[in-house]
Amino acid sequence: MTMTIYIFGNLLLDFDNTPLLLQPALSNKFPNLKFIIQDPNENLHPKDKELIIIDTVEGISEVKILTDINKIEIEPKYSMHDFDLGFNLKLLYKIGQLTKITIFCVPMHTKKQVVLEQLVLKISDFLINYNQLTFKKCDAQDIQGS
Repeated sequence: MTMTIYIFGNLLLDFDNTPLLLQPALSNKFPNLKFIIQDPNENLHPKDKELIIIDTVEGISEVKILTDINKIEIEPKYSMHDFDLGFNLKLLYKIGQLTKITIFCVPMHTKKQVVLEQLVLKISDFLINYNQLTFKKCDAQDIQGS
């Protein structure tokens, strides 16, 4: 099973394009993962009610991991253009389509090479923990089935 990480951003905005520009380097560093560039206005389809995302976040100075959907801030909506990724994630959560979220939050004004190094470390740590949890789940199921 290949893990998919969705990448969001806007190539036209320098402060929001870092995740998109790093996609080729991330694909080279992690060839067993799928890094898919996703439009935030397109429908998201969580696999097993889980999404893993890389996106630009305002107000941070280093790559952080967000797993609490309640910490996502959404602005008041005035038109269809105001419906963004945060709104879509909260909607998916509310209707039961999403139960687990991992967002690799990328700072807006940090050099791309620094962000890449931080992302590689965070993703590597995430994969180690994720694989340990998956292995433990399989182990427990194997024992119960015996």
